[in-house]
Amino acid sequence: MQILINHITRMHGAHICVAGIDLQTGRHVRPVLQQGGMPFDLLARYDGPFDMARIIDLGQPRPTPNAPHVEDYVFIASRARVERTVCPHEFWDVLRKCSAARLEEIFGSALQLVGKERYATALGQGCVSLGCLRIERPAELYISERSNRKPQIRVRFRDGRIQVDAAVTDLRLYLSDHATPNVQLVLSMAKWLRDSDRAILAVGLTRKFRRDDKSPFFHWLQVNNIHLHEDPLWQLD
Repeated sequence: MQILINHITRMHGAHICVAGIDLQTGRHVRPVLQQGGMPFDLLARYDGPFDMARIIDLGQPRPTPNAPHVEDYVFIASRARVERTVCPHEFWDVLRKCSAARLEEIFGSALQLVGKERYATALGQGCVSLGCLRIERPAELYISERSNRKPQIRVRFRDGRIQVDAAVTDLRLYLSDHATPNVQLVLSMAKWLRDSDRAILAVGLTRKFRRDDKSPFFHWLQVNNIHLHEDPLWQLD
C-alpha cells in the first residue's frame, strides 16, 4: 500500500500521528504500530520516512478499524519505504480532489456542537475520523493562553454553514519539543492564511478525550494541518 502523507500531527507523550491518502482508493489511511504510539524518530527530520507530501510504501498493513478511527492500519515501521516527494501542483491536486466544502460531508451527522464553536462526536460514533476541508473565507489562526498549561494553537473558520473554533495540532507549528508553539511561525502562518486565496484544512477527530473526571468522553474535532495553495509543499525542517 502506498500513501501520500498529508497529516502530520503532534500527540501527547512525545508521540506523533501521521496519515495519508491511499493512492489506489483515494481514502485516508493512518499507519499505527501494534504496540504503543508512534515515536517522533519516525519523522524525516530524525532520519525516519515520514514527511509532508512524501509517498510512503507501507508494505502490507493490516486494517484495524474502530469507529470513528476506521482509517487505522497496523504496519511494521522497518518496512516503510520512501518512494518520492511529489511536486507542489501534484500534492495540491490530490488535496483538492479528496477535499469537501462542508464538515458534514466528511464526518456525517455524528459531528455535533459541544460548547461554543466546539464540535465533536460521541464516544465510538462517526463514520470516519480524517478528511480535508476547503475553506474560501479567511481563517483566524491564534494562540490561546491557558493557566497552568502550555499555550494552545487554535483556528477559527467557517465551512460555509457553521462557525468552528478548533485546536491546531500541525507539528510544523511547534518547536522541537513538539509541545511549545513556535510563536513567530504561528504569526507568519496567520498572515499567510489571511492572505491566501485558497486553503485546505486537514481535519480529524481525536482519540477519546475528556476535559476532566466529571465530563463525558468525546472525539473532538481538530485541525491536523493547514495547507496553502501558494506553498502546499511546506515540510518539517
